[in-house]
Amino acid sequence: MLNSLSQPGGRKRRKRVGRGASAGQGKTCGRGQKGQRSRSGSGRLRGFEGGQMPLQRRLPKVGFRSRTARYTARVRTSEIAALNADKVDLALLKERGLARFDARAAKVFLSGAIEKPVRLIGIAATAGARKAIEKAGGAIEEQG
Repeated sequence: MLNSLSQPGGRKRRKRVGRGASAGQGKTCGRGQKGQRSRSGSGRLRGFEGGQMPLQRRLPKVGFRSRTARYTARVRTSEIAALNADKVDLALLKERGLARFDARAAKVFLSGAIEKPVRLIGIAATAGARKAIEKAGGAIEEQG
């Protein structure tokens, strides 16, 4: 079995430092005499390049990711029509799998036809989707 395979020298033993001169790593424990790396608790910040302009500052800043868009479900008008429900809210969208479980909001956009009247409760809609829903006899209500 793969989990029981072993190879000679396959696992390197841990170096036990500070155990006396005969152990080979006594006194200074392989850190040398003096300097920044010989001190306990020493170290440099991640990305520090010795005073040279670090790579993450040399490269241009790029992009933007909206934190609200991450938790906003996007739903098509054709998907709303396929629900066959007269009232649609976020809980129903989550239940039917049209919105992720962690979605905090939803927005309907125009993609596909909608003939039956549907009432959207607490769900936003684009201008085109709003027009199509109202044309079919539906309405869009604010949460409250």
